[in-house]
Amino acid sequence: MNARPTLARLGMLAALLTASAWALADGSPVGLWKNIDDATGKPKALIRITENNGELSGKIEKLFRAPEEDQNPVCQKCEGELKDQPIVGMTILSGLKKDGDEYSGGQILDPANGKLYKSKLTVVEDGRKLNVRGYIGMPMLGRTQTWVRED
Repeated sequence: MNARPTLARLGMLAALLTASAWALADGSPVGLWKNIDDATGKPKALIRITENNGELSGKIEKLFRAPEEDQNPVCQKCEGELKDQPIVGMTILSGLKKDGDEYSGGQILDPANGKLYKSKLTVVEDGRKLNVRGYIGMPMLGRTQTWVRED
């Protein structure tokens, strides 16, 4: 048995774990998140948040749907170029920039109704959870979902 590949795999695993620990430690929202429906308390989707030039965006990677539901739905209520596009792979969070302890100035799309809302988010519980708020006009006129870190 050759020990070299095992050591290489262990080294890669250690690097991945270290990178994940750094993301948690600095409270970064970058990573994979499970969003939890604020009405039902059930998971809805996995969303990957990335950062490019100080701006966050989030793309749906997976939907949690009942077996009898369409497993590859399209955004029927979206407008413009998103109309009838697959929801999996769709960017639903964009334009958020760090502003003190939160990220704000962005928008979030609700594929269920096709509407865009202003958005802000806050990393909580040492980077394990994310409070994502969508609103119209003022932040107090909206709703908040809690997303749970998956990676």
